[in-house]
Amino acid sequence: MTKEVELDHRHGDHLSVTATGSGVELLRYVYRAEEAWEAPKPYIHPLRTLSGQVVTGYRPNDHRWHKGLQMTASHLSGANLWGGNSYVHGEGYLALPERVGSMAHAGFDDVSVHDGGVRFSERLTWHPRSGGLWAEETRRIEVHDIDVVTGSWALTWSSAVTNRRAEPLRFGSPTTHGRPNAGYTGLFWRGPRAFRDGRIITPDAEGPDVMGQQAPWLAYSGEHDEADGHATLVFVHAPGNDHTGAGGAHPAHWFVRNSPFAAVAPSFAFHEELVLDPGATLTRRYRVLVADGAWDRDRIASAVGGLSW
Repeated sequence: MTKEVELDHRHGDHLSVTATGSGVELLRYVYRAEEAWEAPKPYIHPLRTLSGQVVTGYRPNDHRWHKGLQMTASHLSGANLWGGNSYVHGEGYLALPERVGSMAHAGFDDVSVHDGGVRFSERLTWHPRSGGLWAEETRRIEVHDIDVVTGSWALTWSSAVTNRRAEPLRFGSPTTHGRPNAGYTGLFWRGPRAFRDGRIITPDAEGPDVMGQQAPWLAYSGEHDEADGHATLVFVHAPGNDHTGAGGAHPAHWFVRNSPFAAVAPSFAFHEELVLDPGATLTRRYRVLVADGAWDRDRIASAVGGLSW
């Protein structure tokens, strides 16, 4: 059973998607520019379950540049499109504002409600602090499979990033630069503070030791403050995400923490750099299932198997 949605566009600021019957705002996609130190880029916050519970964090005091669900690039050919301090091997995290770049909204090509869901397609440009054009991105975000019976709905995020430099773009992470178990880059989710110490599940394992491992999906369940109950987010990467190029194959490896905060990223440059040649395009597609309740492995696997790409 699906539930109709409404789309509201506050031009120059954000798009919001609301479940018609309940009036719950399922997501707000914010594309206005924000603080330069935080590597300005569009993000989704708040992200909510069908019952209205928020399942994203925004500008936490430990990392002000963590904003809900967003596409990031922590190490990009010497630039930091992640935000905040930059990791330097042997020196740790340093305040290097000259490295902090941005991902800028350039326009929407499609903003529509259809078939019980929503789709919007966006053009973005990626820049180092100097302002030059390093990459162009086409991004599509879809809201679909809204199901009041299971208490869940799905979001699909697709990004295609084209290198506009005359030299290769090198995607990396703190781990590719010498810091163990810090392979974050790419699509990144920061959970609310209440989700600390939440449950991490993959098809074959459980717990934070899955850090840096491969799996077709990873689920994170947390318990709410204020409201009783739990929520589960299931992160799925498309099989076609494996990238073969000058740097070889780059299947997704999971960056995940439940302490000191909740965070998940299907990193595309966890252990090794990903090299994108001039004019080449890096395409990634992800699905996030947002559900009320603490789902077990069997229920998660069933739901993932029922979502077609």
